[in-house]
Amino acid sequence: MSKNLIYKLLAVVMLASLVLTACGAAGDAGSDQKMVGISMPTKTSTRWISDGESMVKSFEELGYATDLQFANDDIPNQIAQLENMITKGADVLVIAAIDGSTLSDVLGKAKEAGVLVIAYDRLISKTENVDYYATFDNFGVGVIQGSQIIEGLDLENQAGPFNVELFGGSPDDTNAFYFYDGAMSVLQPYIDEGKLVVQSGQMGMDVVGTLRWDGAVAQSRMENLLSANYTDKRVDAVLSPYDGLSRGIIAALRGVGYGTADQPWPVITGQDAEVASVKAMIAGEQTYTVFKDTRELAAQTAKMVDQALKGETVEINDTKTYDNGVKVVPSYLLTPYSVDLSNYEKLLIESGYIKAEDLK
Repeated sequence: MSKNLIYKLLAVVMLASLVLTACGAAGDAGSDQKMVGISMPTKTSTRWISDGESMVKSFEELGYATDLQFANDDIPNQIAQLENMITKGADVLVIAAIDGSTLSDVLGKAKEAGVLVIAYDRLISKTENVDYYATFDNFGVGVIQGSQIIEGLDLENQAGPFNVELFGGSPDDTNAFYFYDGAMSVLQPYIDEGKLVVQSGQMGMDVVGTLRWDGAVAQSRMENLLSANYTDKRVDAVLSPYDGLSRGIIAALRGVGYGTADQPWPVITGQDAEVASVKAMIAGEQTYTVFKDTRELAAQTAKMVDQALKGETVEINDTKTYDNGVKVVPSYLLTPYSVDLSNYEKLLIESGYIKAEDLK
């Protein structure tokens, strides 16, 4: 073999070695990137899709890698997804729980692995292994919804009595109780004085709760309420804690002739400012919703995670409200807003939350 050929071969080997070394260095640098596992409960609500997308954007802007999973309202599926995230080396778990009382075991594994756990919008209960909670003022959401019924019926100026029916959210979601209690803190005095009448007599979350926030379940229950209590009476208002339930309630009301000149729509509340329900508001079917800007919640969650991982003081504004049965979880509460025809353009369209063309 000639000396020239030997030199050429040596040069090729050295070049290959340099390339491999460079690749290894890049890989090592990449391994320093922290991983955030994001567990959302379902894709059946556009709200949760928006939450997931907003969090991915917020975390990636701060330099984190993300693993976004949706659990399809299946508790074992959510637990399996969380276990997989831990196995893959997630540094953080951000969890919007399907049932916040079912995660104790998997979060014990997260604790052993040194994983930071953030409860996202839904409180995780019955475990000490949740570090922070990022959400909205959920009791305040209920207060808004109760106040919307007072405003919609003009209870301050009208003698009544008015007939109202009450719907609650999913009993396995701690938020549902805050929503209901907040609304009842406003409505109960009017019920006590007889200005508001619950013709069905159905009150309390053990009776009015709607498992998994299922609109079809709400529709069926509303149909039963109407047939049993309103054949010769009118329902004047319906407390609905979520837009998906509101649309089911509207379908039931439409089925017995509401939405006409002779039988106008009752006052109907909602929550989450979903496009379909904003359209229903514009059509005069749903009266109100509550806007919770999930972009702000995602950004606040990412900020809290970033502060925690950097050893900085984590920004919270509530250390008393959210007792999960084992500990009071340090929380950050954002502000919800009442939405109706007078302000939906400003709050939803001008803010960029909903595109104007999506409402046509």
